[in-house]
Amino acid sequence: MTEFLEAIRDFTETGGQVLLVIGLLIFVMWLLILERALYLLIWHKNFKSAAIAEWKAREDRSSWYAEQIRQKVISRLSIQLSGSIPIIQALVALCPLLGLMGTVTGMIEVFDVMAISGSGNARSMASGVSKATIPTMAGMVGALSGVFAATWLNRMAKSERTHLEDAITIKRNA
Repeated sequence: MTEFLEAIRDFTETGGQVLLVIGLLIFVMWLLILERALYLLIWHKNFKSAAIAEWKAREDRSSWYAEQIRQKVISRLSIQLSGSIPIIQALVALCPLLGLMGTVTGMIEVFDVMAISGSGNARSMASGVSKATIPTMAGMVGALSGVFAATWLNRMAKSERTHLEDAITIKRNA
């Protein structure tokens, strides 16, 4: 366990301070993704069946008022479905931007080394180059994994809304 923690510490030192921020951002993003996935796969079913049961228990399902109540139920559950998906999408967009910030700070370090020691010292520039490339890679990995998860969550939320709209139908008078 201590070797694992030392490897993580070495990796964050190699990538610089921006890597810690990217790591925290990815951690929060995946917590929100996990929460949304659990909601969609487990808890939403209870809310959906309660809403359908409430709708089917109504005697009036064909008037204008019934349509307004139907829209309210669908909207309420749709808001619960989307939940933190916009926040997840914002965090996904922020990952590569923080990676770019890591690139810039790493390159500044490279230029500082070049200004101090001259342009021929490759060994002293290596630290700055790694601080420039590792945060970029971490930001892209976080963004790619988040894009796939956010797309899946969006698709599931839209599908559940469609199923809910189909389940809560207006009974038309013939």
